[in-house]
Amino acid sequence: MDTLVTGIHHITLCPGAAQEDIDFFTQVLGQRLVKQTVLMDGSIPVYHFYYGNGDAEPGSITTSFPYSRRSGRRGSGQVSVVSYSVPKGSLPFWLSHLERYDALEGGVQERFGASYVRVKHPAGLSFELMEAEDPRRPWTTDAVSADVGLRGFFAAVLSVREIAETEQFFVDALGFRKIGVDGAYHRLSLPGGGPAGVIDLHHQPDREPGSWTFGAGTFHHIAFGVETDAQLICQKALYEELGYTDASEVKDRFYFHSMYVRAPGGVLVECTANVAEGFYLDEEPQDLGTRLNLPFWYEDQREAILATLEPVIVPEANRPRPRAVPVAHVQPRATAGIPLSRTNADFRRGARAHFEH
Repeated sequence: MDTLVTGIHHITLCPGAAQEDIDFFTQVLGQRLVKQTVLMDGSIPVYHFYYGNGDAEPGSITTSFPYSRRSGRRGSGQVSVVSYSVPKGSLPFWLSHLERYDALEGGVQERFGASYVRVKHPAGLSFELMEAEDPRRPWTTDAVSADVGLRGFFAAVLSVREIAETEQFFVDALGFRKIGVDGAYHRLSLPGGGPAGVIDLHHQPDREPGSWTFGAGTFHHIAFGVETDAQLICQKALYEELGYTDASEVKDRFYFHSMYVRAPGGVLVECTANVAEGFYLDEEPQDLGTRLNLPFWYEDQREAILATLEPVIVPEANRPRPRAVPVAHVQPRATAGIPLSRTNADFRRGARAHFEH
């Protein structure tokens, strides 16, 4: 079938403490802090951080909700590993670099003929650095140079108790095709084989299901990109035609619009269409990640939000610049008659409850 999906757009996790999450992504993985904002659901302020490559491209963006209020349960029916592409020949650097941070899980491994190393997040989540040809531009730091830096997503690994129904979902509903099996791993790929177009289903029939709620130590969802809001509506209609009738309404996430569905077995799948300005709605390209940004409908609650959030220290490269002027109260252009769902929480009430508790 033809597919509306362009590739993995972003993958979202729930770590614990906000500072250790920032330190892991920016120091250990050498990623760019692309955006500081807040979770747009619920009434208690929670950070929403975005990390990515040098161009902050969809297909490189890992996002996180530091959620220390409650622990999650890792298990089947979840993203289990996020796999980034790194240049061939760079693994010796990464072995040494990761050992210095006590973040290395084992030595060099291989899957489908490609070599990789496994990285452990402080919250217990797993990442991979997979050797692959990838022309995307990395972010660089004092410790991670361009010749070894992460290019973006190579794949996502999903833990599933069964293969057939999950595979059918990805093939029929999202346009993937099966291209191989390596032991317990079943590989699916989007047509064309571009970056961020691979899913590995890890068959773990005896693994207990993971939790579905926000909770520290778990991956929350995987998002796939489509081009327009109209295509989001088409994707929702396709889900319903195939019998996946729990697809959500289209939600306003400010930088993009989103629609969610549970895949068979439990993996939460989002489809996402960028708004025209994307991450540049409220920051200039050179200023990405330098300040806490709020969607315009929460700006009047900034004081209450800041009073509840954990203070963090961001990398020097992402600190406010003297001449940087925030783009204030920007509203995305209206969609062409497509209704959007938006949470309008009273964070002031949530903040009061937080401090009373």
